[in-house]
Amino acid sequence: MKRNGLSLVFGGYLLLLPPVEWAWSGKVVGVIDGDSIPVLHDGQPEKIRLWGIECPKRNQDFGSKAKQATSILVFAKVVEVELVTVDRYRRTVACVRVGIPWSTRS
Repeated sequence: MKRNGLSLVFGGYLLLLPPVEWAWSGKVVGVIDGDSIPVLHDGQPEKIRLWGIECPKRNQDFGSKAKQATSILVFAKVVEVELVTVDRYRRTVACVRVGIPWSTRS
């Protein structure tokens, strides 16, 4: 019984959360490696570290394949960027969305 009550309480809080709003959008102007991309923001490239992704670097096994896969998905496309945090290297860590039809945006 207690377990169901807690589920209802937590579920109620989730309904009160505001919808996710995307902070900004910009064109991807390069691919650094499988999990880092520069995106134009206010006319300047901003280095974005993809949140929740960890890929091998260029000098590691499959590093070039990781970069190629990211390139296929986002290079030269307009993406939406939602800031999550800033890492110790002062890179923006963000959720990035690509391929969102304009008609479905609110």
